[in-house]
Amino acid sequence: MKLFGKIFLGVIIILAVLGLIFQKKIKEIIAVKEYAASFEADKIQSNFRSMHERYPSQKIDAPEDTFVLKTDLRDDILSIPYVYNDVKSTVGEFISRTETTGFTVLQGDQIVHEEYGLGNDATSNAIQMSVTKSFVSTLLGIALEEGFIDSVNDQVVKYVPDLVGSAYDGVTIEQVLEMSSGVRWNEDYGDLNSDLVQSIVAVRTGSLNEFTAKVPREIEPGTDTRYASIDTQVLGMVVEAATKQDFKTYFKEKIWDKLGAEGDAYLLQDTVGTGLFYGGLNIRLRDMARFGVLMLNQGVNYKGESVVSSEWVKKATTPDKEHLMPLSATADSYPRFGYKYQWWIPNDWDGDDFSAIGIYGQYIYINPSRNVVIAKTSAYKNYLIDGGWMNVEALAVFQAIARHLSTDAAPSIEAASTELDASSILESTD
Repeated sequence: MKLFGKIFLGVIIILAVLGLIFQKKIKEIIAVKEYAASFEADKIQSNFRSMHERYPSQKIDAPEDTFVLKTDLRDDILSIPYVYNDVKSTVGEFISRTETTGFTVLQGDQIVHEEYGLGNDATSNAIQMSVTKSFVSTLLGIALEEGFIDSVNDQVVKYVPDLVGSAYDGVTIEQVLEMSSGVRWNEDYGDLNSDLVQSIVAVRTGSLNEFTAKVPREIEPGTDTRYASIDTQVLGMVVEAATKQDFKTYFKEKIWDKLGAEGDAYLLQDTVGTGLFYGGLNIRLRDMARFGVLMLNQGVNYKGESVVSSEWVKKATTPDKEHLMPLSATADSYPRFGYKYQWWIPNDWDGDDFSAIGIYGQYIYINPSRNVVIAKTSAYKNYLIDGGWMNVEALAVFQAIARHLSTDAAPSIEAASTELDASSILESTD
């Protein structure tokens, strides 16, 4: 009887373990299906404005004081012409073709054009995707200037000891800011087995930070820019550990309140309450524009307060290493956006313009010398087919608008030939 009891107990334990494994696998399968469903053509528009309602998220309350944006609408923005791939078009055609849900253009802090579509309006919160990364970079810059972080040359493990022994052991904060961490990472949104998709599975079933600690290394840190969204998760971990505050609290105090945001923000989170720092921010179009105005004004907000220094803004948006520099297309090479601290630099750089970019058509474009900010949200269903080229065209369109507004002469923007392979651009931008 004792032997039978031991055997029976052993069987129960084995069944229990198998049950837990099976349950975990079911959760992972459900998470993958949810991910794929988010981009289904007939649902993508509504999904993109309701992510914070459909999944666990952290609410970041709007401040009491709102930065009121002036309005002086112009009737010429949509008719601005540009040339792309030797084809003449207009801003309005591009906005329509790329399934835009929100689009606004500002000269300084004055709205000169604003429109919404596909079910969105001025109160809609739109998923920012990787535009979130530029917010995270700015928050880290603030933490640095407040003395919570000593230097961007510090190793990340100085602040996040949980990453000791991981691929991020020996990697500096600056290398992570520049997407030069050297980790092995597959950013393919269409591959359900990619690292990116598996990180979303981790968000829905467990701890994203634990997932981050298991990412392997591929190349020597600091030698090349290889876009890896998980790098931004590390930046968020550094901010939380260095400030000894949760990201939501620090973000509200140092950025959201300082912007004079008009709406509540929401940050998607994993099952243990950690934010999805690399792409989980949900905000209104005008609050995207307010962040753009802050960067346009070199970190000074509408009250005249320095939120982040002009030195940080300049450093964060000016590439200074060969592997970070933008490249225009030639007969032998693809166009390449430049990169710095979680900001993109147009391949045909205007000298000081830069942009936050998120998959499926989310943008905050800033052109300081021309005093222009542009924000765009989209639900572009064909992004996995030609989204890389759409990004190139989008920045060309934004530059055309900025030049038109600063000179009142609509220029032609010559971009790279569509005969080039769009996959190389899509892999390096999101």
